[in-house]
Amino acid sequence: MEQFRAMRRKRQQLSEEESISILRKSTAGTLALLGDNDYPYAVPISYVYHEGKLFFHSALTGHKVDAIRKCDKASFCVIERDDVQPEKYTTFFRSVIAFGRIHIIEDEQEKVATARMLGNRYNPNQDEALQKEIESGLSRMLAIRLDIEHLTGKEAIELMRQR
Repeated sequence: MEQFRAMRRKRQQLSEEESISILRKSTAGTLALLGDNDYPYAVPISYVYHEGKLFFHSALTGHKVDAIRKCDKASFCVIERDDVQPEKYTTFFRSVIAFGRIHIIEDEQEKVATARMLGNRYNPNQDEALQKEIESGLSRMLAIRLDIEHLTGKEAIELMRQR
């Protein structure tokens, strides 16, 4: 297991439950990978959180896929709140960063389950339409899983004080 850095401003750290709640509620974040020529590659992406894992889908090829195949370490950031306070020269923010190992899902059943989770998350209660989409599109999509090893959430000190 990797050793992860402790948060510097511990007073602003969210509990694990609060961090997971943000992951469950939010619909998009930024996936950060080790890209071409070892440049960081950060890409906005939709996701589903389920039981300590994040699930994504992708085209079969591209920068993201190449980066995942090259290095399995990744981080994923979600910003739940970002309220600029101009007169105070600050921002009231709440965000989460997940660190872990990222994998392309090879198992066909897990790939279908991932497609179903994503479909139900973004277009709920449309089972028949989702089934048709999976049948027609599964061969052209990759399913990706990020196994979370470390999760931190943080919020602005002003929001902490409002509690």
